[in-house]
Amino acid sequence: MTLLTLRSILAGSLLWISATMQAQVGGASPEPTPASAPATPVTTDTTTATTTVTPPAVVEPTWLIDPEIIKPRLETLQKEIPLTYNAITHQFVEYFAFRKPSFTKTMLERKELYFPLYEKYLKKYGLPDELKYLSLIESGLNPRAMSRVGAGGLWQFMPKTAKVDFGLRIDEYVDERFDPEKATETACRYMRQLYHIFGDWHLVLAAYNTGPGNVKRAIRRCNGGQTFWEIYNCLPRETRGYVPQYIGILYMMNHAESHDIVAENVETPIEHDTIHVNSYLDIDKLANLANMSLENIQKLNPHILTHILPNNTRHFALRLPKNELAYFQANRSMILDSASKLPAGLLPSVQEVVAAANTATSTSEDSTPVVAVKSTEKAQVTPVVEEDVEEVVLRKKPKKKIYVVRRGDNLFDIANKFDVDVYDLKVWNKLKKSSLQPGQKLTILKESAVTSSEKYAKSNRKEKPVRGKAKFHTVEDGDTLWNISQRYGGISIEKLKKMNGIKGNVVRAGMKIRVS
Repeated sequence: MTLLTLRSILAGSLLWISATMQAQVGGASPEPTPASAPATPVTTDTTTATTTVTPPAVVEPTWLIDPEIIKPRLETLQKEIPLTYNAITHQFVEYFAFRKPSFTKTMLERKELYFPLYEKYLKKYGLPDELKYLSLIESGLNPRAMSRVGAGGLWQFMPKTAKVDFGLRIDEYVDERFDPEKATETACRYMRQLYHIFGDWHLVLAAYNTGPGNVKRAIRRCNGGQTFWEIYNCLPRETRGYVPQYIGILYMMNHAESHDIVAENVETPIEHDTIHVNSYLDIDKLANLANMSLENIQKLNPHILTHILPNNTRHFALRLPKNELAYFQANRSMILDSASKLPAGLLPSVQEVVAAANTATSTSEDSTPVVAVKSTEKAQVTPVVEEDVEEVVLRKKPKKKIYVVRRGDNLFDIANKFDVDVYDLKVWNKLKKSSLQPGQKLTILKESAVTSSEKYAKSNRKEKPVRGKAKFHTVEDGDTLWNISQRYGGISIEKLKKMNGIKGNVVRAGMKIRVS
């Protein structure tokens, strides 16, 4: 498509946000009623039935993307799950295309880490393949994402649901909500259950977000409405934006390039084999003795919360990077004997000694793509503040600022100054290159709030260049190089070690470490 001029984009953006604040679907009403019929309904065909959709009434704003471009594309993309087009879903498409193109770009770069895994389990459970896009809005494809209410992982399970309903392990050493493999299979089992309850994929998505009980209550409050759009006004506000957000990101993941959004640093999976651990294991020591990257081991095992596995560990499959196994395989017994030796303060009982006689054994596993970023200390899984996606996208205006470039300025410093993404700066100003000229005017759209999925995605991005005045961190009890690196923007462990002349992987309380 041909994009409008920058002036048209900004004017249009502010116009449609303002318009929808006045006329958007009953957002603030404590007792909402079903919306009146809008202009021409959109008919969508699914593999099971033909449904005429009546979306909530919205005053149509001035669009940045021609509806006649989006409508037919959604129709072509539609498989089992209806991809309804209306004014609300359109705004979510434009949010991912213009207000937050960096989120779309990050998802394009990260998808190959997890999509093959998602596709495998969706097929196993007979679910629509397009459900793989749901995890993007759940977690920003960050397996260590943790919400303010305690939901965690790629698929954002609450502890009780994960542990009690689906049998995932959650304790002080391991949280299987952060294991991409087990969390994905659990999500598929849960979505299959929800479909058996509702028989409608939009209601399944809504129930995944807010719980089946809330969806049933919304149906009763909206006089028995049987579709997402019929009960839209009766759903919790955060859930109203869930299905439109899903449709918006699905569209962008398939048509990003036509909106000038492309992946720049595609992330690739780490092939791995496993060893089965049946005793205490010091993972830091294992990495050091086996000449393996500790960072890669942590990426492959995001569900391990500390640097050790306890002495009562049995049949734990520890993933190790396949291309770093040669030295380990040649010296396996020596390495495991040393890494499995309990520290003096953790001497086991006689019973534990007998039970621990089964030392770790090696087994081969297929190279399923599993990559993630993790903290090695449970206390460092920092919850992020979630924002209501409907409020952010449909009601809160981004603030427009004009910045005049000064001599010596660069895009990174300007983006850092205004706390925006460099990629967004380039898209907003149609910059093909990163070079700037003094006196050049840059438009900056500063959001007053962000969605939770965007925060999750940012918390798992690669490090930014180190600039400016040096910063230092004083090591506390329980600190590791990994959680220190995550606390300061994801700077790599190798860079931390290089800046501080650290040879091994151990840091001690009281050490002063340079972090930037």
